[in-house]
Amino acid sequence: MKKLLILTIAFCSISVSAQKINWMSLEEAVAAQKETPKKIFIDAYTVWCGPCKMLDKNTFSNKDVAAYVNENYYAVKFNAEGNETINFNDQTFKNPNFDPNKSGRNSSHQLAGYFGVRAYPTIIFLDEETNLIAPLPGYKTPQQFELYLKLFKTDDYKKITAQGDWENYQNNFTYEFKE
Repeated sequence: MKKLLILTIAFCSISVSAQKINWMSLEEAVAAQKETPKKIFIDAYTVWCGPCKMLDKNTFSNKDVAAYVNENYYAVKFNAEGNETINFNDQTFKNPNFDPNKSGRNSSHQLAGYFGVRAYPTIIFLDEETNLIAPLPGYKTPQQFELYLKLFKTDDYKKITAQGDWENYQNNFTYEFKE
């Protein structure tokens, strides 16, 4: 009986802590959006980027972040220096200068340029019609990311028209995600 109880507790602990973001391709996210409208967020990363790896380890693996993202967004992983061909908004994006022999930095993907990515990581937010809301550059902790996830999910960003509005939003925001 004790063994069964221990196994049950261990299994529940693993399943609770193992919640992960349901990543998909951009094409899959756009198709899903047509069936069930949600905003999209794109993690534009590179293989050599230390802060990108920290974002995966500390923020995207956070159970509060994963649960909120899975419920409210379509999440896309995008290697901004990769060799993938991506069809988006009736355009084809590639990385024509990609060098498969490089193990570190590579040329930038055309889609990264389309979204104005200038630093890694950059999290790109799109609305329900795949229009760009904003690119968010740099590493974010789970709570820092929560601020933006909820800002864009609720469309509160549309009410921010001046610096004072942004400061008020930040000062009045109630954080719920655990670090």
